[in-house]
Amino acid sequence: MTVVAAASTATQIEPGALGFLIVAGMGLALFFLFRSLNKQLHKITPDTRSRKAAEAFPAEDSSGGPVPDQNH
Repeated sequence: MTVVAAASTATQIEPGALGFLIVAGMGLALFFLFRSLNKQLHKITPDTRSRKAAEAFPAEDSSGGPVPDQNH
């Protein structure tokens, strides 16, 4: 009876250390990926020329035409 119980525990699959290392490695890779992404996003400067040009022209609706003036 004891031999049967020992054999069944040996065939059980457990994630163990290899599973932990894989998950920890993926977490570490994500950490450095997000850190790099944050650095790249901080390098982007807003383009003031395009913002001023957008304010100078009236808004357009989805059909491409100008939006009617709501003041009249």
